[in-house]
Amino acid sequence: MTIRIGILTISDLGVVGQRADTSGDAIVDWAVGRGYDVVVRSVVADETDRIAGKLARWADSGEVDVALTTGGTGLTERDVTPEATAAILEREAPGIVEAMRAASGPGFPRAWLSRGRAGTRGKTLIVNMPGSTRGVKEGLAVLETFLEHAVDLVSGADTAHRAPRTADSSG
Repeated sequence: MTIRIGILTISDLGVVGQRADTSGDAIVDWAVGRGYDVVVRSVVADETDRIAGKLARWADSGEVDVALTTGGTGLTERDVTPEATAAILEREAPGIVEAMRAASGPGFPRAWLSRGRAGTRGKTLIVNMPGSTRGVKEGLAVLETFLEHAVDLVSGADTAHRAPRTADSSG
């Protein structure tokens, strides 16, 4: 399955070239390693309208199957990625970010402070990831366990569930 990925890095310093986008690079490496296509990548400042606008354009155009954000999910005043994402989501999928926090939290307690959101807009799955490279890698390890199935569900692919076969099943 070829999944089209969009990567949106939210960073005031990154947008002016004062910080390397290592977390975005980690997403690219992960996506390429899994055979997915990174079709668009952008860096924006921590501004609600810019984040929401970019995510909405990517989803509404059908350009990406999955939009992954990195950064802006913490507790500082400038961390507005969750609010910007919530403003454009049609349906939330809180279990995704809950699973990412649950995987990282025991080994890195500050992961519990992440306020990321996840959900869908149209046929695009949108997931907020932390801004740290470590947090992104840990989140991607969780995401890869169900991403292809989630994309199938969002896109409307045939995902008919069949009852498992048992020893008594015939046919």
